[in-house]
Amino acid sequence: MSPLREENDPATRRIFAVRLHPHRSLTKRNFRILLLIFSAISLVTTLPFVFIGAWPVAGFMGLDVALFYFAFRANFRAARAYEDVRVTPIELMLAKVSPKGAKAEWHFHPSWVRLQKEDHEEFGVQSLALVSRGESVEVGNFLGPEEKADFANGLSRALAEARRGPRFS
Repeated sequence: MSPLREENDPATRRIFAVRLHPHRSLTKRNFRILLLIFSAISLVTTLPFVFIGAWPVAGFMGLDVALFYFAFRANFRAARAYEDVRVTPIELMLAKVSPKGAKAEWHFHPSWVRLQKEDHEEFGVQSLALVSRGESVEVGNFLGPEEKADFANGLSRALAEARRGPRFS
């Protein structure tokens, strides 16, 4: 089948496609600024101890800066994870990519999958899972409650459209 024909095929038309990323409010540039400020404050508070002869305090303050750096480095590494969700009239595909790049994929038929949503009246949507034939896969677990609700609404509409089947013209 030619690429042009696949592109116009109603059965393979994308109804919904989204890439979910963990939210990170601190950019790498802002992290560098924060690290500089933290290091400067650490240095300023360490100097009096060094001048009075309590120089081991400098090592502990340096350890604080190092732990601060490595904690944020791990946080930025975890931000490389993402999830792809794609819905066509004949398939729902979920791909989870870990921070290390390992990929796991699940394929469901839209007619047989349902979106299971766990709501808390005070905190909003707590978890989302795709359930089909006894198999359950959690999706978007790193999203906040409002983002999960928006994602669930979009995915629910896409699944409803996919269940109606492809539209041939």
